[in-house]
Amino acid sequence: GIDLPRAKRVEYALTKIYGIGVISSQEILAKANVDPDARTNDLTDENVSSIRQVIESEYKVEGDLRRETSLNIKRLSEINCNRGRRHRQMLPLRGQRTRTNARARRGPKKTVAGK
Repeated sequence: GIDLPRAKRVEYALTKIYGIGVISSQEILAKANVDPDARTNDLTDENVSSIRQVIESEYKVEGDLRRETSLNIKRLSEINCNRGRRHRQMLPLRGQRTRTNARARRGPKKTVAGK
């Protein structure tokens, strides 16, 4: 369902798929018996189909992975655990300080007079 970059090596082109990094792309290519140094536009139809078959059978990618992640967050929020509450409040989850920093989670500064 994803168009891979044409001129890149297959090993790195596969990482454009959500849920596949460099290590998992190397594993996929080893299982599919495809040379990782080959360029994407040099692949034969058999290579493409074998890569696709390995990904579909062994990896959760794209929409399925996004759906699973959002359901996990929703479950944490519903059971009202600490991580779920922090997700709802848009604060860091893993014990980082929030008095200063944490700007990525909290957004840009809101200046308050007299502080």
